[in-house]
Amino acid sequence: MSKEPNRLLLVEDDEVFARVISRALSQRCYAVSHAGDSGTSLTLIQSNRFDAAILDLNLGGETSLSLIEPLRKSNQHMKILILTGYASIATAVEAIKLGADNYLAKPADTEEILNALSKTRSTEKISTIDAAKLEPMSVRRLEWEHIQKVLKENDGNISATARQLKMHRRTLQRKLQKRPVAR
Repeated sequence: MSKEPNRLLLVEDDEVFARVISRALSQRCYAVSHAGDSGTSLTLIQSNRFDAAILDLNLGGETSLSLIEPLRKSNQHMKILILTGYASIATAVEAIKLGADNYLAKPADTEEILNALSKTRSTEKISTIDAAKLEPMSVRRLEWEHIQKVLKENDGNISATARQLKMHRRTLQRKLQKRPVAR
């Protein structure tokens, strides 16, 4: 008797990455449903029961954090992983507070994604705190984190954030378009 594959929702707007990761997860006994935006995701959430979800944080200018609540309502025991190319402590904390189980920065391979999905929230919080104690952040990373915090406080409003940071709006936009620097 074969075990039924785990049902996984992949919310990713990069079609190439979605195809690659879907194929890799399918080979590891996951039945993957892909959505490229939040509207399609909500439709899939309402019509299916998923065991796990991988959410790209930035979906073409909108955030996928709003999908955590409907996912949790559909299955309290679901594993939810936030995957992003623009990682920051502020968004990681927000994602965990909203109910995500883990947060992982891109680029990430299939094994890293599966490991992150298998970890529990309490384990991840401890390892994040321990890692932060061991390695101090660079000045550029601190700047990135501060910008993300102020941006969140201003509900994503670039102009208000630029005013608060006493920075030209275009300068802030250029900084936000760059990938975050390593610790």
